[in-house]
Amino acid sequence: MSAPATSPAGDLTTDPVDPRPFIEGTQTDQTINDTLLHHVFRGAGKGWWACFAVALAMLGCLVVALTVTLVKGIGAWGNNIPVGWAFDIINFVWWIGIGHAGTLISAILLLFQQKWRTSINRFAEAMTLFAVMCALLFPLIHTGRPWFAAYWLLPYPSVQGIWPQFKSPLVWDVFAVSTYFTISLLFWFLGLIPDLAALRDSATSKVKRTIYGMLAMGWRGSGRHWAEYKWAYLLLAGLSTPLVLSVHTIVSFDFATSVMPGWHTTIFPPYFVAGAIFSGFAMVMTWMIPARQFLGLKHVVTMRHLENMNKVMLATGMMVSYGYIMEHFIAWYSGNQYEFAQFFEVRQKGPLAPIYWLMIFCNVVTPQIFWFKRMRTSLAVMWVASILINVGMWCERFVIVVISLHRDFLPASWGSYAPTWVDICLFTGTIGLFSTLFLLFLKFVPAVAVTEVKELRHETEHDAHIEASLTAGVTGGSH
Repeated sequence: MSAPATSPAGDLTTDPVDPRPFIEGTQTDQTINDTLLHHVFRGAGKGWWACFAVALAMLGCLVVALTVTLVKGIGAWGNNIPVGWAFDIINFVWWIGIGHAGTLISAILLLFQQKWRTSINRFAEAMTLFAVMCALLFPLIHTGRPWFAAYWLLPYPSVQGIWPQFKSPLVWDVFAVSTYFTISLLFWFLGLIPDLAALRDSATSKVKRTIYGMLAMGWRGSGRHWAEYKWAYLLLAGLSTPLVLSVHTIVSFDFATSVMPGWHTTIFPPYFVAGAIFSGFAMVMTWMIPARQFLGLKHVVTMRHLENMNKVMLATGMMVSYGYIMEHFIAWYSGNQYEFAQFFEVRQKGPLAPIYWLMIFCNVVTPQIFWFKRMRTSLAVMWVASILINVGMWCERFVIVVISLHRDFLPASWGSYAPTWVDICLFTGTIGLFSTLFLLFLKFVPAVAVTEVKELRHETEHDAHIEASLTAGVTGGSH
């Protein structure tokens, strides 16, 4: 079912400064229901099955790589001395960063009452969960024996007689990431409950009515239900907000609390957080632009939503660029020969310098195109830019982890690094896991929060009615 045709008279605007609508076309609650729930009830098309087959093939790479890792140990990876951390930590930090856009869009923009979050928050919340699931694989398997590591990282004083080493940032990761995942899951599922009830009431199959009915947890849409829903939603938003800052700050401490050249820097926490939001928004754009086209969501995910996201990427990209500049400035200003060599010699001129310069191009140069409105409103440009930004953020993690380790204090201990096929399959497999989960989400759950779009429609119509009444009163009074 295609989206209703747009009509200038029916556009719902909310901001006199930017008159473009948040919801395009003449919409009613029924048309919103029909268009936003249609892709759940219709059969999966050939395009979805083709994408799903590719995602499953990539997921198979993960199964193979995990099997080899558990049988042979992490000696199957390319990690060595001095590069003791490599693809495992690179991919962990990269995936955790991608998960930050969901919490920012859902929680912080909700608390600041930003209406443009409404049509994109469900995308971002789902991506947060799937990205964190991919990230959690790496801390488990990089210890070599996860069946021991997972046990000893959690405090069981009555069993062990000892506590974990809370001075280690790696233990902080366990608590930060698990808390982040739990709150994000609750926040996502709570927002889904009214839409699951709508699916229950609209389903024609008894099996679907039963499944969606169980997931809707008896939602009837009564006044009491809505009151409890709003209270719980705001509470979880408040709990989620500090997690945006705390989780990637703690991840940055994995590096900043060491004395390694290139790691021991106070700029890491804020610029890791900015980089996480930067890469998270880029991943949301990478998936949202095709989904908007193929699911018929152009009337609710408008160009105004996409342009606002591009502005956020421009702002966070400038923060990341500032972080790069300050790293180099402090390395020069401090007079520390090891820091200076790391930033001005090893990264810029060393054997892995091409990855460094690719990072600079993708993370510093690419976002600058969003200064121009024509570029911010071009779907092709923003989609390619979002992919390049994700590539650049992965390269940033590679630069921080591998390039900092392969040239340390003593030339006698210098070494080189190259990933093995197991490393590559692990990374490819997590992309497959993420893609598989996201495609299933698009098929079985409304990709846009139906009840929130309806609420926004009623709010904007009410505001427009009040504004029209005030304008009529002023005009009548002047006569």
